[in-house]
This record gives sequence, C-alpha cells and structure tokens, in this order.
Amino acid sequence: MSRTISPEQLPALKRGAQEILIEQELEARLKEGRPLRIKAGFDPTAPDLHLGHTVLLQKMRTFQDLGHEVTFLIGDFTGMIGDPTGKNVTRKPLSREEVAENARTYATQVYKVLDPERTTVRFNSEWFDRMSAADMIRLAAQHTVARMLERDDFQKRFRTEQPIAIHEFLYPLVQGYDSVALQSDVELGGTDQKFNMLVGRELQKHYGQRPQIVMTMPILEGTDGVQKMSKSLGNYIGINEAPEEMFGKLMSISDELMWRYLELLSREELATIERWREEVAHGLNPRDIKFRLARELVARFHGADAAARAHEDFIARFQQRLIPENLPEKELAAEGGSVTLPVALKTTGLARSTSEAIRKIREGAVRIDGERVEDPARALPSGTRAVLQLGKRHAVRVVVR
Repeated sequence: MSRTISPEQLPALKRGAQEILIEQELEARLKEGRPLRIKAGFDPTAPDLHLGHTVLLQKMRTFQDLGHEVTFLIGDFTGMIGDPTGKNVTRKPLSREEVAENARTYATQVYKVLDPERTTVRFNSEWFDRMSAADMIRLAAQHTVARMLERDDFQKRFRTEQPIAIHEFLYPLVQGYDSVALQSDVELGGTDQKFNMLVGRELQKHYGQRPQIVMTMPILEGTDGVQKMSKSLGNYIGINEAPEEMFGKLMSISDELMWRYLELLSREELATIERWREEVAHGLNPRDIKFRLARELVARFHGADAAARAHEDFIARFQQRLIPENLPEKELAAEGGSVTLPVALKTTGLARSTSEAIRKIREGAVRIDGERVEDPARALPSGTRAVLQLGKRHAVRVVVR
C-alpha cells in the first residue's frame, strides 16, 4: 500500500533516534513528497541477532511503513576488512567463505522485523569487486590521516602506541562509498557509526550527490540495564531464543528499563505508551505493561500463539508455583490513596526498617506477585491485593484499604 510522503511523518521517524544530522534537511526532503532511499549496512561478522540489533531494524521498518525505500546492505566486502569501530586492536578480517555463511543466516532473522516484500537486499561486493586498485587509491585520496585520527578509537590507539593497520583507515571510506553507490537520502546506524556515516556525506558531495541525512540510533542496554546488550556479557535476548526464555528475560528487566524498550522496540504509538505511563503513575502495576511488551516482542519473532503460551507459562512458573498458598494476610492503611513499598515491607514485618526495605528493593530481593521490583518509590494504591516477597522464604499477602 502506497503512503503519502509528508513532513507529518517526522515525529514517527524521530522516535527513539539519538541524533539526526541534519533534521532540517530530512524535513525538506519529506516535503518533496517522494519516497526517500534509506540505507543501513550490516557486516555479517556474527550470525545471531539479539534485540539490540533490532533497534536499527525497527527504525528501518518504520521508514518502510511510511512508504520509503529501504535497502538492507550486507557488507560482505567490508566484512573482509573488519570494522575497527570501538576496537583497541586490529580486528581479524573474515574470509569470503565466513562472510557468505553468516550472510545467509541474516535473511531468516531480519524478515521477522522487516517486510520482505518491501526490502531490497544488496551486497557491497557488487561495486567493490569491480573497483580497480587505481579506483581505490583515488577513493583514499578523499580523506587525510589527520581526519581519520579524529575518530575516538583511532585516537586512543594512536596515543597509547597500539598498532593501527593501513587497511583500517579504508573502512570508513568504503562504508562511505556505499552511500555513493546507493545514492542514499538517509543512512541509519548506531551511535558508534557516526564518523563513518559522516564520511558518506562528504563523499557524496565529492561525487556531486546531495549529502545524506545521518540518523544515529542508541545502543540498547541489556537486561542488566547498565551494559550494552551483548552475547559475551550474558545480558542479551536473542531473537531466536525459545518463546518462554524470551518472555521470561523481558519480564526480568527493571521497570525503568521497560520504558526504554517500549520506545525503541515496540510498535505501539507513543501516545499509547504515554497513557500507560500515566496509568502506572496512578497505581497500575508496571508488570501489566511489561506483559504487553513481552507478548508483543515474542509474537513478532515467534507468532501470537507462542506468545500466549509463553505468557501462560510465565504465570504458572513465577506466580503460582513460587508463591505459597497459605500465606498470612495483612491489611495496610492507604494514607493519601496509597502506601509506599518500603513502608509496606516494614509494616508487614518483612523488613526491620524502611531503610532496610529500600536497600533490599535496590538489591532486587523484593517481588510483588512474583515480579522483581527495583524502584523504592513504588506505591501500592488503595484496592491492591498482592503478595509481597522478600527473598525466597519470606512472603505475606496484603490488602491495601
């Protein structure tokens, strides 16, 4: 279905973006009323994708849904150079066979986010295999060593006298030339790719093209809420993980991190998410919002039926089996319409003091109806019936009146 291209699309396109260079240029091109050419490059250095990777894919899907032309560029040529971004040592280049094997696994994964009917897949070996040594030298002449050393990672390695191989300087140029080959209007990438994408702008100017708009997307934190999502750190959620495993990991994230995941990964309207924030502020259990997030993402990668089963499995395992049946019940007085969680823990005797309660909450030792809570400001509104747990052995059922 074709969509009318207009500046009114800008809020949806800006959602979750870290930076847009330059936003006024993006708005001007939207006013032209034509589909924009959107480029995002992926080096097939590893075959498995996690939710952190899908932040970029989700933004590509937004562009698709608004009627723009999306190119999923597989850097099979650049993958043999090895992206030096964020590395303090020269990265071992992959063989063509390794790149090809990893690239084959991408399609089955990315089409769980992108619309296969509206996605153009390209390989940058299409143009670089035809480029002569003389062409590469002419390309290299478009940038200086001083400019390359403006890159933070190169700068650090230069200052600490760690080796920088000549071929690593080629990587930003090669990525930038991809934008020339595709005549892209917009390039999407993580915040760590900003330098490379700006090189693309400069090269397009040199080749007589309008410079692309650069849109950077934030690096998604992992389930720990601190470090970026990474398989090596063990804080990742893989898109090919079993539905029950994915659902459980999403339910384990903090209430604060939940909102960031909703903004960057969900397809819900921002107005809807803002309404949920207000409902939580007025007493709705954040767990209910987290259920919606978990069901949406599991359904995206495994289907609606699998998401429903994972939801039922989670409730069975973490709310029914882990909560004892014969619990003492205590009433809590809701002064001002609610009672804070630290006060509830102290009043029920689960904690000796509110300061101890706050510490236990921050340590992740407190659960409400089986869900870990890490926000000491959490309140239980009047009318709440819930099970409070401190650790594995201490629990009480409360009624807030």
